[in-house]
Order: sequence, then C-alpha cells, then structure tokens
Amino acid sequence: MPKILIVEDDVTIRTGVVRALTERNHAVVSAATAMDGLRLAMSEKPDVLLLDLGLPDADGREMLRMLRAVSQVPVIVVTARRSESEIVQALDAGADDYVVKPYGADQIDARIRAVLRRLGTGPQAADRDTAVTVGGLRIDPRSRQSTLDGTALDLSPREFDLLYFLALRAGEVISKRELLTEVWRLPYHRADKTVDVHLSWLRRKLGETAQEPRYLHTVRRVGIRLAAP
Repeated sequence: MPKILIVEDDVTIRTGVVRALTERNHAVVSAATAMDGLRLAMSEKPDVLLLDLGLPDADGREMLRMLRAVSQVPVIVVTARRSESEIVQALDAGADDYVVKPYGADQIDARIRAVLRRLGTGPQAADRDTAVTVGGLRIDPRSRQSTLDGTALDLSPREFDLLYFLALRAGEVISKRELLTEVWRLPYHRADKTVDVHLSWLRRKLGETAQEPRYLHTVRRVGIRLAAP
C-alpha cells in the first residue's frame, strides 16, 4: 500500500484528499505547513508527496528545495498557480509532476500511480538507483553526485536529472521532445528553449561546447546523443 504525504494548508481540501486517497487504498499522512511537511517527509518516508505551493510558513518551492537536499521522494505539486513560469520553476526545483487546482480525486490518484510506475518499474526505473559510467563520467543517483575524470561536477538538480537520463541511454539519440517530456514532465513546444539552455549549461560544466563536443553530440533535426569521447 503506497504511503502518501499531503502538504496542504486548506483544511477542507486536505481533508477531502485524505479521504479520497484512503478510499483508493493509499496510506495517507498530512501536514498544514512546510516545516511540518519536511519533518513528516523524513520520519514517515512516504512513497509520494503532494505539495501545495501557497503554504503559510514558506513557499512550497522553497520547501521543495530544502527537501531535495535530503530526500528524493517523488513530489507532485498541486496548486492553483497555472502560469508556465510557475510550472517551470517548480519542475526545475525538483518536482516530478504538476497538477493545477481544481482537480478530481481520480486524476490525482492516476498521477500518483503514474509517478510510482514511472519511478518503480521499467528498464530505466529499474536502473534508477544504479550508478552509471560513460567514459570519464560517473553519475550516482543515490548520492546525487556526479564526477568527470574523478572531479566532482557542480550540477543543479535539473542538470543532474538531464545528464543521468542521457547517460542511462548512452549512445542513443534522444529527441528534445522526449527530454522535455521525460525530464521536465512538460508538453513539447517547438519554440521552447528549456532543453537547449540546460544543455548549454551542462556542456559548459563538462568543459565542452556545441562546436567542440566531447560527450554531448547534437544530431541536427533529431536530438542529442551522450557518448564517451
């Protein structure tokens, strides 16, 4: 039975979600503040955390950043904020999914099952706790640490996720559409430069450029391929 932690300050919404998820065979604990949510995340070890952004003691994104320093529990942001910039900021801070209020109980249950399925089964999920080595690159998802030729890389959470996703499929050409969908959990828009910007930052930290690649090779009109030099 999956354990779900709900961090939501609105007592009516919190009570309703607790009841709905309990009826759908989830074990549920809840908190009304960011600090209580952090404490429960550490003590209860939930399988998924549902996080509202408008909390009374701290913004939910700040809680998410603090949480990501100590835990990789899957987080579904559940909020009334619907602008694309808010969605991008939450996902960049470490959220695994983003749901805009109002939402139905069946939808949130489906989102929970999708996150658990995505992170708990399948070839990539099966390897999600396994360190990956490609040439001089080593990426360890358990410690969230990565090194290049033995030197630690200072990566943001999203840069780490992007590098690890590419490393899991080293040698394959991955489309930007797939990267945006699988790493950012966002729909693809042709004008979206999110992937390009993060690849540029990642290249800089790997000591390479698009013109002189070592690990990250652009395949024009197709995508990006990570391979050992």
